[in-house]
Amino acid sequence: MKEYDFVIIGGGCAGLSLAYELEIHNKLNEKTLAIVETREEYKRDKTWSFWKVNEHNFNDCIKKSWKQFSIKTDSETKVIKCNQFPYESIDSGLFYEKINTRLKKNKNIKFFKNINDLNTSKSFIFNSLPSVNEDNDTNLWQLFHGVEIETRENCFNESTVNLMDFNCEQRNGVHFFYVLPFSKNKAMIESTWLSKKNDSLKDYESQIKIYLNDLGIKDYKINYREEGAIPLFYPINRKENNKINIGTAGGMTRLSTGYTFLNIQEHSKYIRKNIENIEITKVFEIGKKYRFLDEIFLRVLKKHPEKMPNIFSKIFNTSYRTAIKFLSNKSNTIEDISIILKMPKWIFIKSIFN
Repeated sequence: MKEYDFVIIGGGCAGLSLAYELEIHNKLNEKTLAIVETREEYKRDKTWSFWKVNEHNFNDCIKKSWKQFSIKTDSETKVIKCNQFPYESIDSGLFYEKINTRLKKNKNIKFFKNINDLNTSKSFIFNSLPSVNEDNDTNLWQLFHGVEIETRENCFNESTVNLMDFNCEQRNGVHFFYVLPFSKNKAMIESTWLSKKNDSLKDYESQIKIYLNDLGIKDYKINYREEGAIPLFYPINRKENNKINIGTAGGMTRLSTGYTFLNIQEHSKYIRKNIENIEITKVFEIGKKYRFLDEIFLRVLKKHPEKMPNIFSKIFNTSYRTAIKFLSNKSNTIEDISIILKMPKWIFIKSIFN
């Protein structure tokens, strides 16, 4: 079996982002890379969205960008402009095509379906497959199912993302709808739950149908579906020699929001800059203050799910720049304090000492 200098386990967003970052900066001209990925073919399977708080390599994969978003609760609707930090959606199909087209040109990069086909005894491994305790029924997840629909009539305000619409059935968790309007008659409609894993929540298509009916949308066709479960807890991350976890496995998911894409890009750049000394390089992490604040936030979510719509809304009672920077790991101490002061103080104080 052939040996490779580097091995990436998992050829999804994190694995391919890292491979692409290394390739475009000529770090693989004299090094070999094996990518272990089990899928038979690459096709669109995800939509990654985020506020553009820093540059990334995939501007040509953006399906649409918006400079306005809304948050709806049963008591108010906030429409917020975000000119400085537009909200972007990446089409995973374009992302896969762009990266794989580039990687195939480098003879030092090979794909494998099974890691047992490799001799990894002298390889440095980047692992993107999280190890989680699926049996722990206390863990919270972000569970989602989205459909891209096309309507006969013009039904959508294509200038505004509906980031969170809490005007829907809540059951035993936090439930909201998320609408990405790609045009006046085409949009991604996503039913999202922040909850413990629960099969009773999986009547997604029925949830979406009811939501669309409430919007007066009855005549439509579904062009595309996607579904996923993002762990809102840190996966098991054992320290091992010659191995770094990346993506969700490496703690790149912001637990209070589920946002991961830009954190992956920053981690990839960090690894590329330190690749020559990767064995002794300090581990890249989301800031400890965010990890601490997210832990408190999720304790509140577990104990008081009914209060979360108003809590999410209160985050945006500060300036939009402050809120977006906080949710994107870019805020300073003064901005952090301004967010904290908007929260229900007694509930959060009790959760700190829980």
